[in-house]
Amino acid sequence: MKLGVIMSDYRTGSDVIDRLTAEKLGIIFVGNGVYHAASKEAGKASSILDKTNNLYVLTEDLESRGLTSANLDSRVKAITYSDVVDLIFNDYEKTIWL
Repeated sequence: MKLGVIMSDYRTGSDVIDRLTAEKLGIIFVGNGVYHAASKEAGKASSILDKTNNLYVLTEDLESRGLTSANLDSRVKAITYSDVVDLIFNDYEKTIWL
């Protein structure tokens, strides 16, 4: 199964992601979840970024928090709302929100 995870929180949800199995796992960071894509705690990137190679961040939510694509981890792709819709309908069979 191809599973898309929309992650909107920074402090919770990583335990759920650890338990997920899918042939293709994609994580889309929205809301406060964008901090996973941009921040480094104690000089180390979020451990969620190691879960998959399919990482996306919603540009609008990133910018509304005063961040830019220059702040992103190199593994994360910045996308727009229309890109999120395309991912959900074309790339992932199931979608969950954390």
